[in-house]
Amino acid sequence: MTFSFHPEAETEFNEAIDYYERKDLGLGYVFAVEVNATIQRIIAFPSAWPTLKGEIRRALVRRFPYGVLYAMTESEIKVVAVMYLHRKPDYWGHRV
Repeated sequence: MTFSFHPEAETEFNEAIDYYERKDLGLGYVFAVEVNATIQRIIAFPSAWPTLKGEIRRALVRRFPYGVLYAMTESEIKVVAVMYLHRKPDYWGHRV
């Protein structure tokens, strides 16, 4: 199974990496590793996380207050948001 990012999800992922890197040198890398590990868990067990809205599911990122929101097909995981958990909860709704 493969995965891809919605363009806005990729932008927010990169912005979060930059934010953590500015906070502490190397922390952006740690964040990126944790998000990628979350995506790998999603690929391995795509139905393991609860649905939020429609077919969108959310897997929490370890060590950081983020969730990976995704939709799945038979062959692909589509990441629709790398969501900061303290942000307006439905901001990503227009992406699906």
